[in-house]
Amino acid sequence: MNILLVDDEAIDLEWLRRRVVSSDLALQVIGTANSGFSALKILESEHVDIILSDIRMPIMSGMEFARKAKELNPQVQIVFISGHEDFGYAKEALQINASGYLLKPVDDAELYDMLASLCDKVEKEREQNRSVAEAMSLVNQELLLRWFNDPTLGEAMEQHIREFLAPHLQLGTAAAIIETDDLEWKIPEEERRTFITKISIFIEQFAMEKGIGTLIISHDARFVVLSAVQEDRFTALLEELIQAVRQAFPVTVTIGTGIYGNEMRQLHKSYRQAQAALSAKWLLGKNRLIKDGSKLSPTGAFATNLEVIVEQMLAAILEYDLVAIDDCLLKLFNRHVSLSQKSDIYDLIIRITSKLHADLLQQNENLYELLKWESHQPAVLFQFETMDDILSWLRRRFFELSELLYVKNQKQKRKLVEEIMKYIDERLEYRVTLKEVAVNFDFTPNYLGHLFKEETGTLFSDFLNERRMNRVCELLADPTLKIYEIANRVGYKNIIYFNRQFKQSTGMTPGEYRKKHKI
Repeated sequence: MNILLVDDEAIDLEWLRRRVVSSDLALQVIGTANSGFSALKILESEHVDIILSDIRMPIMSGMEFARKAKELNPQVQIVFISGHEDFGYAKEALQINASGYLLKPVDDAELYDMLASLCDKVEKEREQNRSVAEAMSLVNQELLLRWFNDPTLGEAMEQHIREFLAPHLQLGTAAAIIETDDLEWKIPEEERRTFITKISIFIEQFAMEKGIGTLIISHDARFVVLSAVQEDRFTALLEELIQAVRQAFPVTVTIGTGIYGNEMRQLHKSYRQAQAALSAKWLLGKNRLIKDGSKLSPTGAFATNLEVIVEQMLAAILEYDLVAIDDCLLKLFNRHVSLSQKSDIYDLIIRITSKLHADLLQQNENLYELLKWESHQPAVLFQFETMDDILSWLRRRFFELSELLYVKNQKQKRKLVEEIMKYIDERLEYRVTLKEVAVNFDFTPNYLGHLFKEETGTLFSDFLNERRMNRVCELLADPTLKIYEIANRVGYKNIIYFNRQFKQSTGMTPGEYRKKHKI
């Protein structure tokens, strides 16, 4: 159990240190400080359970220090030491939930009794936290993960989740998602399961030792943290975890965080924000902490109709209209827009790509997968010296995206046309029409006819007639079939019209065709 000693008098501070060290209590003096400022620096880097602090200190009083300490660590136990029996001090100490108040000169027995009482209190709180952690069984963890991804699980399940989330929500809790980077290409498949176990144990131990919050092992080498630790302290701990993983393993972790909340709805929102923040890893890079999506919004006065312009650009990308794509980029990066800092440009790019990605997902396309964007590519943005360089980089990327989608679309169209051709070939002996084929493939006749002409360079009617004539030639090779029977089999009811069509296609009548080929 860690204790921090704070007093501006060096003699009193050393006296306190010796008394604590010589006690039989399981206390470790994590640091001593002669001012509130020095004490706060220790609090920011170390986990502290108990603070013994003088009240009367210059510049920052003990009361001011205690308030800031409580903001950093709401669970810390604070005992004030004062040379004056001042009711005003005692009242103020009660207001900030101080755990005790001792008068100088402090009697050894009184000090030890106070410390023993606080040790018991801290241990009971730890036991309560352990009980909360144990209550978060694997079943509950899995249920919570399901709720995070689908909050409409039903009233009974929601009530169950509310019960075991209650201790977390009392003090206000934020969600964070930890994702292991580059597992697939850095760790061989046969070693991956063992490696994930090792890194899971490492992160669990870190979370427990630092009091970071409740850790839930998710899927795909991800971890969810629910934390009631004060925001600055939580951020510092997550940054420390990122550095610790990088030093201990051949991979890194990226962490997305959301806002704090006291209600289930707010906690769910916090989780979604952490997801959104983590998804920005594609642009912002790995091995870092990314705050919730709402904090990624730009500060510059960007185009008021940004979403409209991005939608226009998406339409241009889908139509392979490179000129229109360039026009839209020039509108978005208008020189009259306030983009004085690279961070402003970065924020704008995040908004543009996030919107494009979301819109493409509606069409079952993934922006990042199509462009094979890795974290090292967006890092190039900060090496550029001008906005024109950045605009040129984006222009190439979006031109590439448009071409990829165009090629993919052309392949899909070609596959569709091939399926149409196969359908026609299989039904040549029936009366096949453009309308019938269109109905079968869920298109209008006009669109199907246009698509077919665009892909083959041939009118649908000409193609159908050519295929029929080819089939007629195959049937004419069978001498047992009469010509009128053949005409009927390929959909011609009028033998005269059939003969005319065949001659127009081959330059001879069916009879002449048989004579020529000695059938």
